Amino acid sequence: MTGWRLLWVALTAALLLGVAAVGCGGGSEADSADMPPPPAKPEDFPKADGRTLAELRQMVGEAGPVLVPSVSELSPGRNRFGFGLFDRARAQIADAPTSVYVAPAGGGPARGPFPARYESLAVRPQFLSRSVSEDADAAKLLYVADVDLPRAGEWDVLGVTRLDNRLVAATPAGRPLVATDDRRSPKVGDPAPRAHTETAADAGGDIGSIDTRQPPSTMHGVDFADVLGKKPVILLLATPALCQSRVCGPVADVAEQVKSERGDEAVFIHQEIFRDNDVSKGFRPQFSAWRVSTEPWLFAIGSDGRVAARIEGAFSAEELNEAVDAAVGK
Repeated sequence: MTGWRLLWVALTAALLLGVAAVGCGGGSEADSADMPPPPAKPEDFPKADGRTLAELRQMVGEAGPVLVPSVSELSPGRNRFGFGLFDRARAQIADAPTSVYVAPAGGGPARGPFPARYESLAVRPQFLSRSVSEDADAAKLLYVADVDLPRAGEWDVLGVTRLDNRLVAATPAGRPLVATDDRRSPKVGDPAPRAHTETAADAGGDIGSIDTRQPPSTMHGVDFADVLGKKPVILLLATPALCQSRVCGPVADVAEQVKSERGDEAVFIHQEIFRDNDVSKGFRPQFSAWRVSTEPWLFAIGSDGRVAARIEGAFSAEELNEAVDAAVGK
């Protein structure tokens, strides 16, 4: 089973679990889409102090929302850990200060709290695509914590969330996290693969054949292989209409907005994922060249041809601007 299918299975399981198990209050995304929560502060959450995740869960006491990771590739050391929180109505929770704890799978002392920050996927109206505005399930926000995994191996995760002035446990969906250096995808500092991307000229006027966003993005003017090692590049691997995680459309909109502001600093390129825009036909070779198996992915490449930043899953305009800064050397 490919990575994107695994993430979709985890998300589906999380939503089903959320219907059955989440009985807490708190605002949903629909209620507070533009209201970031108060910042999560380490002092507002229990210290790990050698406790296990089970002991921390017992301290908190109540079962709360479902925590759904948006990333699959993690390494020993500091990691950007993106996730969503879902209530029993399957709505994203947008206004809950949250921290994350991790521990070796199967037991052992926990590490944390790692406070999460809120990242909005909202864009200005002129950059909101029909792909997103007409999709009630399109993601509109995420939480991001900087989590330290000190060694390779499997790690269990637990979220602790403040809802209605009480702390509740955020139950993770899916398998334990896996930290490993044995990844085939390009890491920061690695040379980017000299992979071609499809352009408007390749499409012969049929932009819909290389872009499932509605309307198509403006990021198909240049072949990545032609600018690699010459200019900074922002490469978005995403499929707005076929994305199982429902975040490709939102991040394509985010990329369009940032491109409008910084398109003179870096070349912005969008590459679709599935052959003939058909999931059953497998990955396009332009996507496979990056040796990733989930979507979306963003790679920021400097003018030296090396990866300067990379983001798996959803990201905000602020995070994309940081990736552009890395690519252009700011």
